[in-house]
Amino acid sequence: MDKRAQILLKTLVEHYISDGQPIGSRTLLQHSGLDVSAATIRNVMSDLEQLGFITSPHTSAGRIPTQKGYRLFVDSLLTVQPLESNTVQQLKRGLSSPNPTELIANAADMLSQLSHFAGLVVTPKRKRIAFKHLEFLALSEKRILVIIVTSDNNVQNRIILTEKPFSSNELTQAGNYFNTHFSGHTFEEVQQKLHIELKQMQTDMNKLMSAALEASNKTDDGVVIAGERNLLHVDELSTNVASLRKLFDIFERRTSLMQLLDNSQRAEGVQIFIGGESGYLPLDECSMVTAPYEADGQVVGTLGVIGPTRMAYERVIPIVDVTAKLLSSALSTN
Repeated sequence: MDKRAQILLKTLVEHYISDGQPIGSRTLLQHSGLDVSAATIRNVMSDLEQLGFITSPHTSAGRIPTQKGYRLFVDSLLTVQPLESNTVQQLKRGLSSPNPTELIANAADMLSQLSHFAGLVVTPKRKRIAFKHLEFLALSEKRILVIIVTSDNNVQNRIILTEKPFSSNELTQAGNYFNTHFSGHTFEEVQQKLHIELKQMQTDMNKLMSAALEASNKTDDGVVIAGERNLLHVDELSTNVASLRKLFDIFERRTSLMQLLDNSQRAEGVQIFIGGESGYLPLDECSMVTAPYEADGQVVGTLGVIGPTRMAYERVIPIVDVTAKLLSSALSTN
């Protein structure tokens, strides 16, 4: 592709991202800065269409970029803009918690707020961390709050549902048993020991402690997603109800997202998946920008933004990049 065609494709993609309308040759002539005739622009547009970089929506004389056109734009023609200093400061404030779990949740929220799309963070694989203290509190007859303090002073709150109500004395007794016999052990060690010892305890208390252990094992693994409802307000996504439902099913199941983000974790720097090229996202109109993050020099997870292919990549890319670097710094400091 010659320089003139590159300039016209870049102008077309940027203009389409800006206003979402098919671009005609007259508009391209006004905004490209090229000193050529309208006929020349029409010829170049025709060539770009034959090459598969742009297409004509039905009943429209203008063109819009294809997935192939977006890919060339992102790989070769994009000019990334540095984040404004106030945005960087906003990210730093949001990622200043000493609590790793809160840091990750905040990172997902910040990605969503700044991009106006869905932000997500794959949490680090749970290490073999010992727990220091456990407490049961009754919320209602059969809903119990489990407060777990781990050896690294991370506090986790989990709600479990029980088949029968427990009195305050019974909950205190269960907590005391845990803390006396298992404080300082990893959850894996507790499960092994408790499997034998629970046989000697009352059946109802067995179920309570088993539920607490099951909740404890869910503390750190998975994907944190924020702002997925923002996608309902994106025109090209909200009108495609069936595909949008598939996307929300992926958010709900999270398995495909985990596979995609795990693959991203092995790459260096920002990765961009456009449309269906990743094999995991159901929408051709949907893109994902990801970056790995670290703790103490080791890659431990991935974060990113899911939005429409018609997103302002020059702004979303640095948002994802800077968030990953700040989260890495915060986790390493803590």
